[in-house]
Amino acid sequence: MNKKQPKIIAVVNQKGGVGKTTTSVNLATALAASERSVLLIDFDPQGNASTGLGVSNTDRNITSYNLIIGDVGIKDAAMKTSIPRLSIVPANIDLSGAEIELVSMVRREMRLKEAFAAEYLDYDYILIDCPPSLGLVTLNALVAANSVLIPLQCEFYALEGLSHLLKTIDLVKNKLNKSLHIQGIVLTMYDKRNSLTAQIEEDVRDFLGETVYKTVIPRNVRISEAPSHGKPALIYDLSCAGSQAYLKLASEMLRRERSSANLQAA
Repeated sequence: MNKKQPKIIAVVNQKGGVGKTTTSVNLATALAASERSVLLIDFDPQGNASTGLGVSNTDRNITSYNLIIGDVGIKDAAMKTSIPRLSIVPANIDLSGAEIELVSMVRREMRLKEAFAAEYLDYDYILIDCPPSLGLVTLNALVAANSVLIPLQCEFYALEGLSHLLKTIDLVKNKLNKSLHIQGIVLTMYDKRNSLTAQIEEDVRDFLGETVYKTVIPRNVRISEAPSHGKPALIYDLSCAGSQAYLKLASEMLRRERSSANLQAA
């Protein structure tokens, strides 16, 4: 019997403030609610995904820094959250030092991939919340991942930053990870009252077509409030528009993957 391989998704955008961590935390929660076992790796030194899942700084004794430096394996670094089927490898400011330490290491861009390969990982999904930069930490995530999920804020410079990111992903695919592909692009901070939002959506869909998820994530006060309570929006207020959008996004992602699997099997 073949061992199940988790689907590894890097959540990436080199711009900050685009809803990357919010998407990582709430999509991971929505997938867990869909009865998938999920590991979220907080790969951002700010540690916001850890905070958003209620992991206090005092509980972050083993972090993604220890993982990428090679002190520990994933099973030792992962901790259960209060949400059934959802675990996290937390992060703190120590991870910012990894950018410098990795420079002199052998196979520096392969550290996370090798950590995944070293153990049998009993998860359906592994989501990696990357920092808002394209340094060695993000590169490790892109080399280790099967696919990339790109949260894209509906704002004027969105497409400009996106084209740079897509070139980087292509470079990584050609040189370091032949199987890497775009999982999808999700439009975040969507404000239907703003005509610029509609124009950005049209431009992005014209440019990238089916790669862009139909589900959009609205601007939503409850999503913004949730992290200060140490909870994903889906736990903080399931009925709010933002929570419902992330449930729809998870459902759309799973549906797409079933369709893709059926096509490959045919």
